Amino acid sequence: MEPNDGDDEEEFGFSRNYFLAKELRGSGKKSARKLSDIDLVDEQELRAAASKIPTKHEKEIISLLTSYKSLYPKWVFELRCGFGLLLYGFGSKKALLEDFASTELIDCGVIVINGYLQSINIKNVVITLAGILWDQLKTKRITSMGSMSKIQQPSSSQSMEDLLAFLDGSHSKENDCFVCVVVHNIDGPGLRDSESQQYLARLASCSHVRLVASIDHVNAALLWDKKMVHTQFNWCWYHVPTFAPYKVEGVFFPFILACSGTAQNAKTAAIVLQSLTPNAQSVFKVLAEHQLAHSDEEGKHCMPISNLYTSCRERFLVSSQVTLNSHLTEFKDHELVKTRRHADGQDCLYIPLTSEALVKLLEEIG
Repeated sequence: MEPNDGDDEEEFGFSRNYFLAKELRGSGKKSARKLSDIDLVDEQELRAAASKIPTKHEKEIISLLTSYKSLYPKWVFELRCGFGLLLYGFGSKKALLEDFASTELIDCGVIVINGYLQSINIKNVVITLAGILWDQLKTKRITSMGSMSKIQQPSSSQSMEDLLAFLDGSHSKENDCFVCVVVHNIDGPGLRDSESQQYLARLASCSHVRLVASIDHVNAALLWDKKMVHTQFNWCWYHVPTFAPYKVEGVFFPFILACSGTAQNAKTAAIVLQSLTPNAQSVFKVLAEHQLAHSDEEGKHCMPISNLYTSCRERFLVSSQVTLNSHLTEFKDHELVKTRRHADGQDCLYIPLTSEALVKLLEEIG
């Protein structure tokens, strides 16, 4: 059977066009534009405009939230059995959790943690929980007055270990005396660090504490190991998509298309730095620490390249000027560091961030 010449010619033509397109794309001139060149809108204006956007399918969202109420008795039963509740799915679950707590958990003390805040004091949470449990024990008179007097009333002067021991103590023969912690966004920025998650896990494992939480990040489960999930948190997972907008949770995150403020500048720079090598991050820290130390001195906050090289070499961060220059090139490409000519003719380096933003950035990169 003879080959089809037409098909071969068509295939050859397709291959030639493919490689020609690749060659032209590779040789094309790259755009020199940067994100900083875009004329961004003021954040307040952008927020005001966003607040006027009407919510779509509002009736359907309310109907969906109402349909989840049939799960409330099951959730209460599982809490009483010692499990924790973890709600996940697209949409804000804040209204759902608050409705559940206000209708079904009225017999026990409830404390709410807003994990979407930028910073949260876990010890204050534990102190408050211990105080609520103490009041419950006194009110219900589960123990006799004699044995109650032997138990030390929790206070802020006690250590975390003592407070957790009180919450986990056998103060009653029954298990119906507990306090409930409702955590909005347990994977939020204020609780995402390892220490906070460890304390929350230990808190959830206390005999007089029950945990109800929501997650929104797709990789939230990576915050916990097997012991935390199955032994301490003891989660019962529930897929409850609400499709409700993240209005409250989103207030604390700056708009990408708005003029960048201190927090956004620090966060953007942190993302770039975290993609670099540890040595590069350490070199950047040397420059940042110098700038913060001389922030009040006119002209001295800039660091001469020779001084930076000496400091980095003493700390064994670089072995030659060539190595330092490669790090500086990376910093300059990402606009993390800029150069300024000093009065004596030396090239000096500085970070184009305010002192406040620089402190936040150093906290971000640890």
